[in-house]
Amino acid sequence: MTSLQKEAVVSAVAIEDETSAAFKRRFMIRMILVLTGGTFLDGYILGIVGPVAGKMTAELGISVVWEGLIAAGALFGILFGSPLGGWAGDKFGRKPLFMLDIGLFVIASVMQFFTNSPLELFVVRLLMGVAIGAEYSVGWPMLSEFSPARHRGRLMGLTLIAWYAGFMFAFVVGYLLNQHTDLGWRNILGTSTFIAVALFLGRLGMPESPRWLWSKGRTEQARSVARRYMGSASDLADIEREVVHSGGGFRKLFSRQYWRSTLFVSLFFFCVVTPYFAIATFADSVLQKFGLGGGLAGGVGLSAVALAGSVATVLLIDKAGRRVLTVPPQWIITVLLVILGLWTDAPGMAVLGLFLAFSFFNAGCGTLTCIYPGEVFPTEIRGVGTGFAAAFSRIGAGLGTFLMPWAMSNLGPSVTILIAAGIAAVGAGVSQWLAPETKGKSLSETASGFSH
Repeated sequence: MTSLQKEAVVSAVAIEDETSAAFKRRFMIRMILVLTGGTFLDGYILGIVGPVAGKMTAELGISVVWEGLIAAGALFGILFGSPLGGWAGDKFGRKPLFMLDIGLFVIASVMQFFTNSPLELFVVRLLMGVAIGAEYSVGWPMLSEFSPARHRGRLMGLTLIAWYAGFMFAFVVGYLLNQHTDLGWRNILGTSTFIAVALFLGRLGMPESPRWLWSKGRTEQARSVARRYMGSASDLADIEREVVHSGGGFRKLFSRQYWRSTLFVSLFFFCVVTPYFAIATFADSVLQKFGLGGGLAGGVGLSAVALAGSVATVLLIDKAGRRVLTVPPQWIITVLLVILGLWTDAPGMAVLGLFLAFSFFNAGCGTLTCIYPGEVFPTEIRGVGTGFAAAFSRIGAGLGTFLMPWAMSNLGPSVTILIAAGIAAVGAGVSQWLAPETKGKSLSETASGFSH
């Protein structure tokens, strides 16, 4: 065999390997890891604040107002980063933003080591939030656009499992490092840098979304990427069936075709995350206000039960469907919070049980907040739609986190929890009205079916 023939054989084997089922499976595993890693990182930076809040307050002389601002800084950053990242992702592609947001996060995470005032710390965490916001509006659409329809709910749901895991892991790491080492609070906050660098390296060489390429008229390139990386023939065919509409951007979100999609995902997202962020970020102090001991067990307990709720939803989502895991849990959450708010002399164990049940059901339906946005918007506004919903939700999450210390001190735990119950009731009502069933449907079906 000549050298040219040998080279041809090697080339053919390489091409076959790069289109084989094993190659596509390895790619999907990598895709899931680097995307769930982004939400793990988000949970981590939010969860790491609680255990070091005392040291930060003592060293920097942080007031109650600054405590709330620093805790909510990343949430306010998401408020700006999500819609901006979604717009840019729809316009310039998922891949460039995919790398840019994690690069910004690496830089901002390193800056935590050098903060010397409440203002500096707030600004750094604001930048981190901008990066995470862009991650939501690019990462979730990208995963939905690569995922097989029959497994899309489960794969998308993994991102929220990663968020709760990141939050809980950060709380444990922060607590242990704070209690059992001499590391300062800056170093503890800066541990997020190691995760960010690993994700940046893991994302090098990832492909562009074939659906985005198709939406821009780059059909041959879209077919090439889809054939190489996507394993389902039906999903490959669905890309070519997708109808690409002209225009895009924020205006289209409120058009006659898509206003219901925008209204549903935004209010649903807002009403699910607002009570959780407020309660979970200050889990230690909230439990103490209700007469329970704080420390590691309380904070980790809420996050661990939340993680279990998210896992349960992910296991059921592609069999039971979306609506049954969206609407009933929100009504249950509302009832649990009303009981907590009205039962002022409840025994400690009853209070703890109610809080744990709240965490479980809130996380269960909250898993749908990272699934629905990627399904109910068409490709040309999937990024900006996801970004807008995430940003709108962070208005509530940021305000809840910022106002929680003030509300607990000035309104009392009972009134504070009843306000949270009212927010949960609004979410339940909106979901009862508008939540679609998208189980097993292709992306072109889910987007067109909810646009009329």
